[in-house]
Amino acid sequence: QVQLAESGGGLVQAGGSLRLSCAASGRTFVSYAMGWFRQVPGKEREFVAAISRSGGTDYYADSVKGRFTISRDNRKSVVYLQMNSLKPEDTAVYHCAAGLEAVALVTKGPDAWGQGTLVTVSG
Repeated sequence: QVQLAESGGGLVQAGGSLRLSCAASGRTFVSYAMGWFRQVPGKEREFVAAISRSGGTDYYADSVKGRFTISRDNRKSVVYLQMNSLKPEDTAVYHCAAGLEAVALVTKGPDAWGQGTLVTVSG
């Protein structure tokens, strides 16, 4: 089983940027596709982005396409989420996730979750 630990959340003004990081430990990082989800209290968890095991393919929710970029460093066992042009509606707890396939992260759900990091965007 892989363990995931997010960092990089915080308070930012609308229009600003943040970069989230997720460090993985345990099973071999390259065995997993990785993704980011977010959740607002009282609402369902929402898919944000996913990246394949090699990093060659990525997927985004329509709400973040063109503003967010997911990437990974397989040598460091870290996945990133660069968030630009942030909006107040991006405020949420962001969770890192791991699964065997990037598409399956969305359709079937991840095999592992991190505890999350809070992003607050002030308007």
